[in-house]
Amino acid sequence: MTFNPDTDIPSLTGKTILVTGGSSGLGKETVLQLAKHNPERLILTARTQKRGDAAIQEIEREVPASKGKIEFLQLDLGSLKSVKAAAETFRGKYERLDVLVNNAGLMNLPPGVNEDGYEVTFGSNYMGPALLTKLLLPTLQSTASQPNTDVRIVNLSSELFKQAPSDGVPISKLKTPLTEMGSIARYGMTKLADYYHTTKSLAEKYPNITSVAVHPGLVNTGILDDWKKRSPYFGWLIGSLVSLVAVDVHKGARAQLWAATGGGVRSGALCKPSLKEYTEKQLKDDAQAERLWEWTEREFEALGY
Repeated sequence: MTFNPDTDIPSLTGKTILVTGGSSGLGKETVLQLAKHNPERLILTARTQKRGDAAIQEIEREVPASKGKIEFLQLDLGSLKSVKAAAETFRGKYERLDVLVNNAGLMNLPPGVNEDGYEVTFGSNYMGPALLTKLLLPTLQSTASQPNTDVRIVNLSSELFKQAPSDGVPISKLKTPLTEMGSIARYGMTKLADYYHTTKSLAEKYPNITSVAVHPGLVNTGILDDWKKRSPYFGWLIGSLVSLVAVDVHKGARAQLWAATGGGVRSGALCKPSLKEYTEKQLKDDAQAERLWEWTEREFEALGY
């Protein structure tokens, strides 16, 4: 399949779209490309106002017609308190949401737990996006109930789901640092969880919304920056190897732009950069997907969400 964002993204007139992690990398490129197709409103989230405003100004310079249509929303996916505040701000300002792109993610963090008590990578890559989606679902569903709508949830997963433990997501240990696992395994576990949540759970429980996960490929973004800081030599070596084979963000964003706007998107799929679907047996564990969904709902209920 081919997909050219310039020619294949349809008119987005009247649509409100939210993209997390929009101040850099794939998120920023996604906002930029969507801005070319006349959406009603683009919501760009970032952890700080400074980073968000800088990204918006750069996009507006490249796409002058987008001036005034892109708005900043402060959001730190590693903090459930921040997620709740962002969702409340959004719901207070907007009555519709046509596309939610859960783009941001962290990789290669040292072992630890975050302020909410979850393994730190899992907290940012899974719990944050899962809560944001949960809190915005009423708006997504309300939009989907209106005539001639095409509401979508897009989660960035990764082919590194293959590096998750053989028994999948260790639900009983998600409130520990998971020191028995390496950083790549911890990251892969979060991306397997993202797949289960978005496609196995959301796609089945909310059939009026198209929910899809994508692997963008190996993309030259800043996701390895923390690795370079903590281990300069090894980080430099990995960064050099990545730079030889990685694609730029323009090519890397193609899959999520297709999932957010293109034709032929199947709800419940995990798609490759080629836009073909993954079919690995590891992805077909419906029982684990349901256990993760039920555990997640219990956790949010216990926290008052």
